[in-house]
Order: sequence, then C-alpha cells, then structure tokens
Amino acid sequence: MARKRFGQHFLHDQRVIERILSTLDARSDDRLVEIGPGQGALTSPLLERVARLSVIEIDRDLVAALRRQAEREPRLDVIEGDALKIDYAALAEQRNGTLRLVGNLPYNISSPLLFALLASPAPIQDMHFMLQKEVVDRMVAEPGGRDYGRLTVTLGAQAHAEHLFDVPPGAFSPPPRVMSAVVRITPRPPLFELADQRLFYRLVTAAFSQRRKTLRNALSAFVSVATIEACDIDPGLRPERLSAADFARLANAVAAEAPAPD
Repeated sequence: MARKRFGQHFLHDQRVIERILSTLDARSDDRLVEIGPGQGALTSPLLERVARLSVIEIDRDLVAALRRQAEREPRLDVIEGDALKIDYAALAEQRNGTLRLVGNLPYNISSPLLFALLASPAPIQDMHFMLQKEVVDRMVAEPGGRDYGRLTVTLGAQAHAEHLFDVPPGAFSPPPRVMSAVVRITPRPPLFELADQRLFYRLVTAAFSQRRKTLRNALSAFVSVATIEACDIDPGLRPERLSAADFARLANAVAAEAPAPD
C-alpha cells in the first residue's frame, strides 16, 4: 500500500519499465544505484543487467521485502535510509567506481535531492529519474520561455538535462494527479568560472523570486545598474532572458566589488 507521507506512486506499466531500461542501457559492470525502488518494478530487471545493484529505500515495510529478496539474491545491496541523507561519496568508494543513479522519485524530494547529488563530491556518471513533468519542463527550458527559471539556471550551471519521454498517470498505482516524465541528468564541469557559488545561487534566487520585474528592480539589493551594464546586460531585461553564463558574469562582478575582509 502506498504511503502518502512518502509521496509513493508505484510504477507498474511494463512498457514504461522496458523503455526506462532501454534508455538506461546498463552494463554488467555499472555501479548502479536505484533510489526509491518501492515494490521492485525496476529492481528485478535491473538485477538481470548488472553484476551488483544497490537500492535506497526509506519505507521499512518495503525494506523488509527487499531484504527478503536480497537473501535469495546476494547481488542486491539494500540500504535503508533517506535518500537526502545518504553519503554518496562513501557509497561510490564502497562500490569502487563512478555511480549511475536511477529511480522513480517522490515529487516532494525531487529538487532537494537533485541539488544534494550535484553538490556531493561523489563521482556520478549520470542520473535517470522519473519526475513530475512540470519539473522536467523547467529543467530543460530555454531562456525566455514560461518554464525557464531558478531550477533551469542552477541545474544548468552543473549538469546537462535531457527530457526523454512522458509517462501518464495510469502507469502508476495509485495514479498521481499529474503527468510524469523521465529525464537524463549528466553532471559536467561548469561552463564558466564562479568566484562565489553561493552568491551565484542567491542572485539567481532573488532574480526569479520577482521574475515579472526587470533586473534593475529585482536585483537592486545585489547589484547596481552600472555593474549590470558593465557586464553587457540590459538592466531593463527580465530574469528569464538571461542565460546561466549571464548570471555568472553578474555574480562574479558583485563578488569582485565586495570589500576585502579585514
């Protein structure tokens, strides 16, 4: 039975499962980690493709079922815990290699988990996640669009996101009230230098918290009109017109103007 507090919607559509497996294209020696295996719709077919599989599950009842499966199949490594609190760097060291992550993520933890994973020192090759479609739309949005915003910019500074395919509510039990989508996220080195990553995030957050305002007004507490213009950016633009690199130039200019510590 799905538990509302964990945001559980269990995948059961075999066509969707096969499509996820196809896009993941797991190899035998992949260090694969499944987040939120639930009732194991992906777990068993993944075990057929890799030499060893780690799964992370928070629901004790589901953990008990997974551990019974692990008794029959010792190549299954069951980790009970909150995916937001797992030490992925230690897990990668334990698995002796770069991780590949896959999972049907509860909607309520998707964005925090993504940023926790990208901030982790763990070597991660890629992530294939099922998420709420509107979240995926924001990840892959182009500047100027309605979906372009804080998530697009902050994720784009650290990774490439690719929308793979949509999944209807009927593929789950119980069915969610929204469409879902599968996304591939590939971490990468930043495409630009950041003098102060925290300042970059703060500036992006401030800009999009007042996205109907121009940069001149939305960022008045951070940066002067003169500094915006010195970065070759029009202060009359709205935040959704700027690329991640534009925001990086602004953040670096603000950092350069900050007084040196005593």
